Amino acid sequence: MRSRHFATVSVLVTALVVGACSAPQAQEQGGPPPPQVDVAVPLSSQVADWNGYTGRFESVERVDVRARVSGYVKSVAFEDGARVKAGDLLFTLDDRPFRATLAQAEAQLAQAKAQLGQAQSDLERSEKLAESGAVSVEELERNRTSLASAQASVAAAEAGVEAARLDLSFTRVTAPIDGRVSARNVDPGNLVAGGNSAGDILTTIVRDEELYFTFNVSEADYLRYMRAEQSEGAVKAEARLQDEATFTRPGEVIFADNRMGDTTGSIRVRALVENEDGLIRPGMTGEVRINGSAPYAALMVPQAAVQTDGTRRTLFLVNERNEVEAVPVQLGPLSGNMQVITGGIQANDRVIVNGLLRARPGATVNPVSVQLDYETAPEGPVTVQSRPAMTARRIAN
Repeated sequence: MRSRHFATVSVLVTALVVGACSAPQAQEQGGPPPPQVDVAVPLSSQVADWNGYTGRFESVERVDVRARVSGYVKSVAFEDGARVKAGDLLFTLDDRPFRATLAQAEAQLAQAKAQLGQAQSDLERSEKLAESGAVSVEELERNRTSLASAQASVAAAEAGVEAARLDLSFTRVTAPIDGRVSARNVDPGNLVAGGNSAGDILTTIVRDEELYFTFNVSEADYLRYMRAEQSEGAVKAEARLQDEATFTRPGEVIFADNRMGDTTGSIRVRALVENEDGLIRPGMTGEVRINGSAPYAALMVPQAAVQTDGTRRTLFLVNERNEVEAVPVQLGPLSGNMQVITGGIQANDRVIVNGLLRARPGATVNPVSVQLDYETAPEGPVTVQSRPAMTARRIAN
């Protein structure tokens, strides 16, 4: 009986061993194949970093048009919103009072000149009589004083005529600069005050062929831009409006304020931007991007290939044994539809770009090589940002 029991146990042990050995063979022969994933080597290209800022457009030159004399508006010689040249007629004031004043000043000048002629004759006669002693020294000096007084009266009368002529010319209010005129603030028939800074503003003119774009940058960005200007020349800029998808308005940084903000830790910077189509109006908001680096070689992968693990960013790579490896990487800015990778991968690494849900570190996969295509991503809407948005602009393949 004992030998029979021993034989039964031996058979069971042998069956378990055979079953255990044959299980992997069955899994290899009938199990599922490794999952298929798409892999690609990183796209290598030259890029340059650009920083984006929101800000406001300002006029390069703005003038509040006031009359230099007070009077009644006679006519308006421009269309609201039209472009004008320096010297173009804008308003005409009633000039009749000023013509009368000019005529009066000219009459006073004529009277002063007549008195001057009389004084000159009296002095010449006195000088001749003084040679023979027929005129006293006191009378001779009196005639000389009268001549000097008459000459001063003529000079004053000539100044009065010139002032009257200027006032008459000021009844024609002309454009002081080239630019776009605003709407008129007064209509014909109204009395306007002029001649000082408190006078009535008739309209305004702004230059808009090119505009300032004012924005704030951090101290670090300011130092980078100023050092780039010292070594490379003007710092390039590109602007766009709220409804524009791309930065198509070229410009350059031309000004930085003389001190940093005490509370903000930023400094006011100004770029000069072209406005050839005249679409931009001073006071409008927009976005500008500033060239923040020299061109450099970069490796890029699709944005969707980057995995987030807490504070880490990783890429899934496929090694020579077709096994998945999770590699931490350092990210640079975005460039089109690609993410710039500044560290962690090599140019010949196989990066999983599709099928990430089917891949896990350490697992075997079936990699299929694909080609990466660079696409220029459309810019988003202009938004106010607390910190600059950095992008990388592709220079060449």
